[in-house]
Amino acid sequence: MIKNYLTIAWRSLTKNMVFSFINMFGLAVGLACCMLISGYLYQELTYDTYSANAKQLYRVNLGTVGSVGTDNYPIVDIAVGEGMKNAFPEVAAFTRMSSLQPLFVKAADQQFKETNLVMADANFLQTFSIPLLEGDAKTSLVEPNTIVLTKAMAKKYFGDASALGKMLIVGDKTMKVTGVIDKVPDNSHFHADGFASMITYIAGRQQTWSNVGFYTYLLLNKNADPKKLQAQFPQLVAKYVVPEIQRDMGVSLAEAQKSVNTFLFTLQPVTDIHLHSHTKYEREANGDINYIYIFGALAIFILLLACINFTNLSTAASAKRSKEVGIRKVLGSLKNSLISQFLTESVLLTTLAMGFALALVYLLLPYFNGVSGKNISMLFYLNYKAIVIELLIALIVGIAAGIYPAFFISSFKILSVLKGNGSTQNNRSLLRSGLIVFQFFISTAFIIATFIVYQQLHFMQNKKLGYDKEQVLVINDTYTLKNNIVPFKNQLLQDKRIVNATITNDVPVRVSDGTQIYLKSTTSNTGHSEIHANIYHIDENYVPTMRMQMTAGRNFIAGSKADSSGVLVNETAVHELGLDKTDPIGKTIVRSGQHEFNIVGVVKDFQYSSAKQKIAPLMMLLGNSNGSIIVKVKTTDMHALVTSIENQWNEYHADAPFSYTFLDDQFAQLYVAEARTGKIFTSFAILAVIIASLGLFGLSAFSIRQRVREIGIRKVLGASAGSITGMLSAQFLKLVTISVLIAIPVTWYAMHRWLQEFAYRIEIQWWVFVLAGALALTVAFITVSFQTVKAALTNPVKSLRSE
Repeated sequence: MIKNYLTIAWRSLTKNMVFSFINMFGLAVGLACCMLISGYLYQELTYDTYSANAKQLYRVNLGTVGSVGTDNYPIVDIAVGEGMKNAFPEVAAFTRMSSLQPLFVKAADQQFKETNLVMADANFLQTFSIPLLEGDAKTSLVEPNTIVLTKAMAKKYFGDASALGKMLIVGDKTMKVTGVIDKVPDNSHFHADGFASMITYIAGRQQTWSNVGFYTYLLLNKNADPKKLQAQFPQLVAKYVVPEIQRDMGVSLAEAQKSVNTFLFTLQPVTDIHLHSHTKYEREANGDINYIYIFGALAIFILLLACINFTNLSTAASAKRSKEVGIRKVLGSLKNSLISQFLTESVLLTTLAMGFALALVYLLLPYFNGVSGKNISMLFYLNYKAIVIELLIALIVGIAAGIYPAFFISSFKILSVLKGNGSTQNNRSLLRSGLIVFQFFISTAFIIATFIVYQQLHFMQNKKLGYDKEQVLVINDTYTLKNNIVPFKNQLLQDKRIVNATITNDVPVRVSDGTQIYLKSTTSNTGHSEIHANIYHIDENYVPTMRMQMTAGRNFIAGSKADSSGVLVNETAVHELGLDKTDPIGKTIVRSGQHEFNIVGVVKDFQYSSAKQKIAPLMMLLGNSNGSIIVKVKTTDMHALVTSIENQWNEYHADAPFSYTFLDDQFAQLYVAEARTGKIFTSFAILAVIIASLGLFGLSAFSIRQRVREIGIRKVLGASAGSITGMLSAQFLKLVTISVLIAIPVTWYAMHRWLQEFAYRIEIQWWVFVLAGALALTVAFITVSFQTVKAALTNPVKSLRSE
């Protein structure tokens, strides 16, 4: 019986090859999209689950409550991990990691600048279940001046020879390679090319609690309750943090004791970090749980569109098979047999579509990986578990999408179909029309969302920043010039193409250091309101080179002794220090360590981080910075200028090769995630429109086939081709108009919620909805026109000759 069903199904598919291919193609595209998004979601949702201890691992975070909100940090001070382990029996172990500044690494005649090195505790690799290819994980980071490399980094310095036991010069330290790992898993919230032993850098360092700098992880016992443990953390704040704040900030004990309520240690499951943690000091840019919901819904809707399209096209094809059904019934076929036959055809078609979808995935995967920033392998879709799931999906989709056409076709009345009226069942039209409305509702929503995502991205990229990022060259590693850094800068300024130059570590798009500050009171030593401020170390040329504006006071003056204790602050710092209604110039602020600075100038707020974050308080100190030279240039031949600067660099025989970046390129990196989101939305919006158009094509073919005789009679009575085309198109354009009207409020609400993630955002404009609606209607009209024009131009003799 099943063999007979399959044989008839195959004959039916091959008999209508073009129609079957269109039907299969639409479903395959939907399945391929769903599979690609599923691969993305799987990687996102399995971050940090590779560790054998994943369910027991927690990161210690810090929140500092200020007058205008809470600053959150994924890093804590050096003593916190060990202190918590000693204080609470629920903590089985702790481990730490801290980023190292970019360093030059040498081995024999090989030298490279490494920007992805960390220092880690001896048990770090074991805690995170990262196995070693060479060396012993238990002892590899125990001794000072030892380092574990990834296989790629080891090969870069030592070729195919074993790196174990070899020596590397890392910055100013000579280190022994004591282990080699393959790599940190892709689905990890941190990655590094090398792990230096923590003891190398912290030996003899004071054990403090009130600062930040170390990613600290606690391994809890299996029965430990993290919430109950976290509730005990204020005890440690009172014991260790309060005395440090009293000493460092020079405040009274009563004032320092407020830290118990404002200095908050919290625990975060390691498996939650990637999707739920978005502080500015994250080791890497994390994902976003909201995008998981968005793309999950996207996958479901794309698959629904494909199934609806399949249903509509299958129903449209049924008109050709009405007489076949009538003859089968006359010959004794039961309704259940007919349903089984048509469901078999549906499942066979979806199975073929799944094979086609896998081929599409293979072709599209490199592009999708590039857009999404993932590294999904084709093997992910071809392991035995995946194949079983894919076959089940084909079966379920085949039954779900084919059950309505199967019942619809099998319910034809014998007399009606043999007279040629088998498909004129008007009570079915409402469901088919509803499916088209739903398809174009989804398609229009995708179009609107894509427009808004790109508008927000354009807004962020072109927002007034408060400084000039165009034609700004950042020369890196200038500290290697040592005493020649100022002569090098002065030599650059002799070139007429260079407008200005400044020596600094702090480029606006990079994360800077920070500290707690408060306004010094002239009347009391109590009641200070502390705020967190970022710190820039600059020279007197920074403000004019970046073309920033002073709103009060003055810039630093070269050679001024008074300015060594002076500070520039931004407008946000003035506001949060409570100086809005008074002149801030001359006021004294105190930072950690009881260092006092007099405000000499106020800089107009400038955007020194992503537009997703509000501009934070900033203090700018004079000197103590030599990592980079920022050069403002004016030239039409940038290549020639860069070559000239490189030649001058080489004259000074620096310890590092010439390296530079453009500030606008660094700025663009802030919005890579949003740019990827825009590309993904665009790709799937186009596919959604294509799938919806195929569904509309199917419904229009079905509807026009029902009205062939009506159209013939109208033409005989004198109706023009244009009037018939307009009449036939109108019913479909009404459906699309309804879908647009439904999509507008739903999409406005969803995108309004999405925009709330950004501190600086666009207002959604009315014309976006008009443009999206017009685009949807245009696509619908063109799709329907293929059928309506053909029907309007058909000779009425052909449609009426059987009457």
